[in-house]
Amino acid sequence: MVRTMRFGPAGYPSAGKAPEKALEYTRGLGLDALEVEFVRGARIKPERAAEIGAKARQLDIRLSCHAPYYISFNSDSVETRQKSIGWVMDTARAAHNLGAYIIVIHAASYGKSPDTALPSVVDGLSKCKDMLDDEGIRDVILGVETMGKLGQFGTLDEIAKVMDQVDGVRPVLDVAHVHARGRGCLRTEADMRGLMDQFLPLCGDIAHFHISCIKYGDKGEISHLPLETKEPDLQMLADILDDSKQECTFICESPLIEQDAVVFRDMFPSYRRTTGRRGTVPHFIYIKNHSPDTIATVAQR
Repeated sequence: MVRTMRFGPAGYPSAGKAPEKALEYTRGLGLDALEVEFVRGARIKPERAAEIGAKARQLDIRLSCHAPYYISFNSDSVETRQKSIGWVMDTARAAHNLGAYIIVIHAASYGKSPDTALPSVVDGLSKCKDMLDDEGIRDVILGVETMGKLGQFGTLDEIAKVMDQVDGVRPVLDVAHVHARGRGCLRTEADMRGLMDQFLPLCGDIAHFHISCIKYGDKGEISHLPLETKEPDLQMLADILDDSKQECTFICESPLIEQDAVVFRDMFPSYRRTTGRRGTVPHFIYIKNHSPDTIATVAQR
């Protein structure tokens, strides 16, 4: 088994009902990571976060958190830029109480002033980092996500420039977003290896990935898709990283958050060699309904 790799869903699987039950369900699938989705606001009491975090530690599930989607450090509105600092801080505090090691941030759109995006993101995240330091929160990484639309701030080159100026920032690599932004740029193993050569030197102790497939157009990302669509083919990523010593967390953002997390984990050849075909973990098959945009799954036990 590739012991440096962890896999899990973006959000609590609905089968779990409550967070603790969702964590138990996730672990029962053989998964050992989960991203808590605070995409509409980090509204959780510290005591409740501590309870959920304790359950995750008991189950050996690594937690991360996703900050609200409406963060925009490059907004024309001074109020929105100021609120964005608050939204990051709320998420970082919740992550600290949960024991999560990183928060994932959509930092900005270019809007009417693309030239101000980088300095605006640097300014906003610098203020967040200073506030975190003042509060003694030093165990939460500010993760800036690679973005899939051409109008959004978030290439690896841009994130590296933020890292040059703000301590405690790391990239979060959404592989599908890179594929969409490049209008299908990850076609070959050489393409994927080139992306890893750029990302891994930036990622620090743990490389944090979002994985899915994606529908895209002339302006980049349209929507996330299940892994079976092979846009891009993530088997290439698994093959490249299979014998890597880099510690990684893979969070599945496909429409099938836990099912495709299992599918991706089982793409790693060394994992399959160690555990056999699947062990006692449920397997999933895809069933296409009459609508081509609807995909249902059935667990085969």
